[in-house]
Amino acid sequence: MTAISLDHVSYTYSSGTEAIKDFSLEIEEGSTVALLGSNGAGKSTLMDMMLSWKKAQGITIFGKDICDYGRKELGRTLALVPQSENYNFSFTVLDYTLFGRAPYLSELGSPGFEDIEIAFNALETVGLQDFAKRSITALSGGEHQLLLLARSIAQQSRILLLDEPTSALDPANRRKVMAILWNLHEKGKTLVFSTHDANLALELATHVAMLRKGSLLTFGQKERVATSELLTTLYDTPLTVYSIEGKTFVY
Repeated sequence: MTAISLDHVSYTYSSGTEAIKDFSLEIEEGSTVALLGSNGAGKSTLMDMMLSWKKAQGITIFGKDICDYGRKELGRTLALVPQSENYNFSFTVLDYTLFGRAPYLSELGSPGFEDIEIAFNALETVGLQDFAKRSITALSGGEHQLLLLARSIAQQSRILLLDEPTSALDPANRRKVMAILWNLHEKGKTLVFSTHDANLALELATHVAMLRKGSLLTFGQKERVATSELLTTLYDTPLTVYSIEGKTFVY
């Protein structure tokens, strides 16, 4: 089943800058798709459109026009893991993770036992269960990124969108996040992540969509599109794809 469909989608900012140009893409349920491109290629704008933060015609989610989704229904369908987030209050780690349960609560409702259990399980998934009562202001940068991931896991959406999920992580936390995301993929979650790191795309994704100046350069299974020629065109710089012990690397 098609999870996300973009049919000749375009987006122009109020300044007149055309960020996305006649963009068409179909993302199948259960796949992990990398939106790969350099800074300014349109990756973040495209994800904002998928979240309905930026309005555009031609986007359907599981066959339903995105304009026909209510806020809570869309929140149960898509969740976002941003690169970072500013804290205005000193919540505990558990309370912050519980924000992921908002699409399931009534307007004035409070999280119940089941919501707390789901949030705590999400913290266990990312390894932060021992920090449940700690203030979020006491977390390190890597722990903060894991918390954002835990909140989105607690949201239990069918699709998980991630904006540059490992860009600010040290090697240990990068590997940890990669393992968590791969586990989610194996459980059938649809993942879409933006990155400018070709090696990350080749390591984690099943499919790669290459974005260049707001347009789709190519899309397909990573084994088909990960060529030296296409990557050199994508980044306007010489890149070579190597295969070492069954793994593909870009240099």
